[in-house]
Amino acid sequence: MTDFTMNVGDNGVAIITWDVADKSMNVLRREAFGELEALIDEVLANDDIKGAVLTSGKDTFAGGMDLNVLGTIRADAGDEPAQALFDFTMMGHKFLRKIERAGMDPKTNKGGKPIASALPGTALGIGLELPLATHRIFAADNPKAKIGLPEIMVGIFPGMGGTTRFIRMMGAMAASPFLLQGKMVDPKKAKSAGIIHEVVDDPVAAATEWVLNATDADIVKPWDTKGYKMPGGEPYHPAGFMTYAGASAMVNGNTWGVYPAAKALLSAAYEGAQVPFDTALKIEARWFVNVLLNPSSSAMIQSLFINKEALEKGANRPDVPDQTVKKVGVLGAGMMGAGIALVSAQAGMDVVLIDTSQEAADRGKAYTETYLDKGMKRGKVTADKKEAMLARINATTDLNTLSDVDLIIEAVFEDVGVKAEMTKKVEAIIPEDAIFASNTSTLPITGLAEASVRKEQFIGIHFFSPVEKMALVEIIKGKETGPRAVAKALDYVRQIKKTPIVVNDERFFYANRCIIPYINEGVMMAGEGVGRPLLDHAAQLLGFPVGPVQLVDETSFDLGAKIAKATMDAMGDAYPKSVADDVTFWMVEEGRLGRKAKAGFFDYDEKGKRQGYWPGFNEKFPLLEEQPDLIEVQHRLIFVQVLEAVRALEAGVLEDIREGDVGAILGWGFMPWSGGPFSWLDIVGAAWAAERCDELTAKFGARFECPALLREMADKGETFYGRFGPQAKAAA
Repeated sequence: MTDFTMNVGDNGVAIITWDVADKSMNVLRREAFGELEALIDEVLANDDIKGAVLTSGKDTFAGGMDLNVLGTIRADAGDEPAQALFDFTMMGHKFLRKIERAGMDPKTNKGGKPIASALPGTALGIGLELPLATHRIFAADNPKAKIGLPEIMVGIFPGMGGTTRFIRMMGAMAASPFLLQGKMVDPKKAKSAGIIHEVVDDPVAAATEWVLNATDADIVKPWDTKGYKMPGGEPYHPAGFMTYAGASAMVNGNTWGVYPAAKALLSAAYEGAQVPFDTALKIEARWFVNVLLNPSSSAMIQSLFINKEALEKGANRPDVPDQTVKKVGVLGAGMMGAGIALVSAQAGMDVVLIDTSQEAADRGKAYTETYLDKGMKRGKVTADKKEAMLARINATTDLNTLSDVDLIIEAVFEDVGVKAEMTKKVEAIIPEDAIFASNTSTLPITGLAEASVRKEQFIGIHFFSPVEKMALVEIIKGKETGPRAVAKALDYVRQIKKTPIVVNDERFFYANRCIIPYINEGVMMAGEGVGRPLLDHAAQLLGFPVGPVQLVDETSFDLGAKIAKATMDAMGDAYPKSVADDVTFWMVEEGRLGRKAKAGFFDYDEKGKRQGYWPGFNEKFPLLEEQPDLIEVQHRLIFVQVLEAVRALEAGVLEDIREGDVGAILGWGFMPWSGGPFSWLDIVGAAWAAERCDELTAKFGARFECPALLREMADKGETFYGRFGPQAKAAA
């Protein structure tokens, strides 16, 4: 089996087709480098071949490098991983440079053979870096196609020439959104940006015609010509200096200094811009390897690429027949129900959106219309698409319209009695084989299933708000939930193109079990007199998108009070009351509920924009004269979450640590650079974590006590992925 094949036409143009048989999208595998290079060598050596067109046998071009390759190279390298990764990267650079130079005379730049790329669709990562080395890029007029270099999103940066070529093609300023933010655009916008050359109906035909007519001058890259000047100026040019100084400030402002890939990319760009092209490639390769060997990047690749992809492809799906959802009933047309209806209709499902009044149901459907109108203004949605999506949503008060649904998602008021009543009413109407799911965020699924006569078909599907933006969906198995219900939920999540995690039932499940202690610890420290700016900035310096103070204002104090009261009722005397409760209940009494009330930890203007921390808070809870050490604050914020993740694994709530890591990053933004709580523990080591637990427990109390599992692993020198990872499970 080969990934690349070549066919030489009567016109002398070789069509090289990339088609990885066992993948839905092409990825560049380690062995395929040699295959492609052999074909390029044949093109360059055969006088009967005039040039080549590189294209794909799929409706996309390529999705990038198979990142498992990098792990394999490291594993095979023994004590010299840096050298092995550098050699592999430089091998790729030399090969792409061979395509770029195409056999031309090094002095005259003449005598080379034209090589073009024809992209039928999406081209990302190495799937774009490879075409960038060819002499002209033709792309199909496919508005759904994405063109870009998104490597920064998984903790690395474009290291196969993409960084160096982008900087030289468009200058550092224009390149920065694509390199530092992983911006992806459609073909027409890629052409406007100067990334590709032509957008046509038939890219292979256009590329072939170009190859037949290309001259020596057409195939020489600007940086290989005498007198080349970098767009925007070199780093030592006045304009270039300002660009790079600004880029450095932007990177540190956006990342708070916690993402090594962004710093490495900027270094590769800055240093590479001051030297000849081939030297710049070597600099890029060195920084690329530097990032690959950083444990942060390895953890991000593991969680945000390998683990995430495995979960999306059904790594933990029960072995039951396909459960694709055709028609879904959504009970409750509030913000959550409206969002669920939107993403379901967007995925092509018919939706029945139910509420107690027609006005409320219509308002829920209008949420989708507003969303689509915004998309039309941005040119992302056509009038036909809007009409078709809205036609799929039936907003009604009539429960009988649920008679032919195959999935129910209940999103009514968070009250056991209300949910039980709806369960009984709806189960009397829906088909016997329909699955009933509750979108609860805290109420145990096993308890809610008591109202059901089909407990094996009852499951939890917990969405995060806003539904259309958040990537994670938490699926909760009750004690009697059957495998078909799990499969149905997973297949539904796949259809709406989100990432699922499957957990077992316990109060707060997994995500809220970890999020709530994070918020509470921040509120507790604020009540103890720790400065609120210190709390928020301490969290942001760890990579959290927002600090606990800002987060509680976004989620609201009355929600926190409601959760606290419900937990007190459930736990009784065992409830660990703290100053966090004093703060929460006092803020509710004061009417400072958060952003929604335009008054909380922050002051807000009439439009709801934050104006600064409310000074009245410290009149009630005075600031400490001596503020705590930054690291101590950060450890309190990290450990209250990480220890809950370990306890969730210990209690069987989590069955797969991959779900714990991916769920933490996508669900509440847990330090993405760390790869998630279990990856972070593997980076710092169980022994260090256990020792720090003891110190925190002695100073702050039992919530920091080291779980028995973590203590055992510390004593044995184990890692979580070494003991619980997929390879360990497979070996067992």
